[in-house]
Amino acid sequence: MTVSTLEITGNQLQIVLPVYQEGESIAETLDEIYNIVAPMASLQFIICEDGSKDNTKEVLKATSKHLPMMLDLVDGRRGYSKAVIDGYKHSTAPFVLCLDSDGQCEPRDFKQFWELRDKYDVIIGWRVDRSDTIFRRIMSGTFRLWHRILFGTKLHDPSCPFILVKRHVIEALVHDLGTLKQGFWWEFVARSMRKGFSIYEFPVHHRQRSAGVTQVYKFSKIPGIAAAHAVGLFKIWQQTRQSASR
Repeated sequence: MTVSTLEITGNQLQIVLPVYQEGESIAETLDEIYNIVAPMASLQFIICEDGSKDNTKEVLKATSKHLPMMLDLVDGRRGYSKAVIDGYKHSTAPFVLCLDSDGQCEPRDFKQFWELRDKYDVIIGWRVDRSDTIFRRIMSGTFRLWHRILFGTKLHDPSCPFILVKRHVIEALVHDLGTLKQGFWWEFVARSMRKGFSIYEFPVHHRQRSAGVTQVYKFSKIPGIAAAHAVGLFKIWQQTRQSASR
């Protein structure tokens, strides 16, 4: 079910946020982002909610009454990657920012993204001091090496969920995305590189979650996620070999 409220035409920027079980903090997170970003760019949020069982939907509906927002609400889980892809499909603005909804991304870093927007196709953050568990940091380091072997990436943080992209990048990639159900940004960066889009990375701040705990990268789920990532990245390498060699 999609509910659209306070939609604005002619936005310079749309901000895609996948949201799941963030009822305790999502209103404060959205207000903080808006108050920092709105003075720099005409914006609209695209909120892709993922079947939350807490009060997230109710909080989002209330927040949409005072913020420019498109709400995409669903009853069942679709997963992180599908939520971002759906947000990209809804988008129409020349620039689309994506960041996670748990409050770990520091909105004040947006200023540098925006200042560089005309110079690169893709601008991605680099979480220099990650506020994540040791297990998640180890897993990211392992997959960064695998990503480098397969795609030659020299980025420090290919899975950073703080990323600004131009409209033509989304149009070129959106229908191919979705091989990785959780590790969306690993796939997005790999496919962007294969297409030859210019990518720029710079350090961003990374904070503790605003509230709650991660719903995806729990310790018990890490072995399965790791296996799926390894196989999925190899599949993407196979799928993109031909276009990369042209």
